[in-house]
Amino acid sequence: MSQEPADPEDLADRLLAAGLSAEAADRKATLLVRLAEALDALRPRPSSPGPRRSLFVPGRIEILGKHTDYAGGQSLTIAVEQGFCMVARSRGDRQMRVIDIADSACVQFRLAPDLEPSLGCWSNYPMTVARRLARNFPGIEDGADIALMSDLPGAAGMSSSSALMVGIYLILAQINNLSQRAEFLANIHGMADLASYLASIENGRSFGGLAGDLGVGTLGGSEDHTAILWSEPNQIGQYSYCPVALEKRLPVAPDCIFAVGVSGVVAEKTGAARQQYNTASRLVAALLAVWHGAGGGQESTLAAALRSSPGAADRLKSLLRSNCPFGFDPAVLERRLAHFLVENEEIIPQAAAALADDDRAAFGRLVDRSQEAAERLLGNQIPETSWLAAEARRQVALAASAFGAGFGGSVWALVERESALQFLAAWSAKYQEAFPELAGRSQFFITAAGPAAVWLRR
Repeated sequence: MSQEPADPEDLADRLLAAGLSAEAADRKATLLVRLAEALDALRPRPSSPGPRRSLFVPGRIEILGKHTDYAGGQSLTIAVEQGFCMVARSRGDRQMRVIDIADSACVQFRLAPDLEPSLGCWSNYPMTVARRLARNFPGIEDGADIALMSDLPGAAGMSSSSALMVGIYLILAQINNLSQRAEFLANIHGMADLASYLASIENGRSFGGLAGDLGVGTLGGSEDHTAILWSEPNQIGQYSYCPVALEKRLPVAPDCIFAVGVSGVVAEKTGAARQQYNTASRLVAALLAVWHGAGGGQESTLAAALRSSPGAADRLKSLLRSNCPFGFDPAVLERRLAHFLVENEEIIPQAAAALADDDRAAFGRLVDRSQEAAERLLGNQIPETSWLAAEARRQVALAASAFGAGFGGSVWALVERESALQFLAAWSAKYQEAFPELAGRSQFFITAAGPAAVWLRR
């Protein structure tokens, strides 16, 4: 079956219409053409290849909401203009072949419920998606050849792993028409459910009647998947979780844009930082277990427990001091609780109000408070991310904070568009002076608040 050449102008127009900036749309269109050529060149090809399907899946920035989603809290997020470009073609058999053209890395496996991915390898992500779909939707038979490439920094707190998994899911769901399956219709009733289901593929939990499995090894929530699937251009989304709900959208001021500083310190959730990340999640589970054990109620999340009565927070603090039989230091649990209370119950509502009023000074102060709480209470910061946030404010950023899982990663800064490039150059230069050993691994770039995952051709 012959394939028409990919049209870069048409692809750029579609990306522009979706909400990417002209510069980002042109870059992605060029990359998508390369991916189409790489896909067509794959040998051996299936005997009856389907049409090419192209999509862009962004990463995200967590503006506020550090480790709040899996506790049933809130967050403020945007999608970025960096992410995965993917071009795929159905095979007509159960084979999967995924190639990253950046380094010619290729993984091949069968679309089957008994796959055994290896932790710490990038193949873990597509294989986990394929295994879960084969288990939840028995009998799906169409695998895919997928060529992909990302301009999203890996292991930098920008959800590169979640973006990859979302992209693999979207391709397999489209090829296999999953949205018409009885299992899908019984469990997934909109974007909120879809984001939650994709999070369950990653963390291994069940979703409704769709049984869970091992996941990829991290105990995260659905913030990443929600932002990747549900963001809108030039908007900050405010969401709550467990269940996922869109609370409001807040416009990014037209004269502002985001700068990102990638520290160069790896924040790989399936690598060295996985245990630290999972500990933050387990502390929340322990807090809820203390609450349940003392007859506090049967609320399913920490946020619900704390909102169950006016004195719930004080009662839980008292319980931690008097009886904490769950193997954690009570002082550690108290700090975890204190962080959730300040981030979720105070900072996020006030920051959303400041954004709605375009009160930039108030927003900046609240973000500073979030960064300080992450350093003092959550304990997920490193010297490099703390320095980047502080230096961005010294360089007159309107606001700046580390984001993502922590224990490495990146910092965002809200800056005025007209001085963004000068800010970025100064921020980068100062960082390389302070941490010269990371000069070759750090990255600095500008991004607008971009669109959610977008199909260019189905």
